[in-house]
Amino acid sequence: MNIAQIMKQAQKMHEQMARIQEELANKTVEASAGGGMVTVIANGRQEVLSVKISPEVINPQDSGMLEDLVAAAVNEALRLSRELLQEEMTKLTGGLRIPGLTV
Repeated sequence: MNIAQIMKQAQKMHEQMARIQEELANKTVEASAGGGMVTVIANGRQEVLSVKISPEVINPQDSGMLEDLVAAAVNEALRLSRELLQEEMTKLTGGLRIPGLTV
């Protein structure tokens, strides 16, 4: 393989990565905590899009529980989002571990 072929392949991979990043912005994951009392939706770019809190979990005397539920749901949504990203990158790299392209 000559340098021109390598550069062409690198450009193709770069274009595929850009396409995947665009697609990930439109893919979502959902996670909840407290038996669905707090639900978080995130996209494939690890951005939290929404947080839904059931009214019955809102207790001014126990804000710590609500804070814990929100943190747990956000962390799970972000974990699922990273898994989604990893799946897409594995498709791109064919399972190869390429530094800078894996999460």
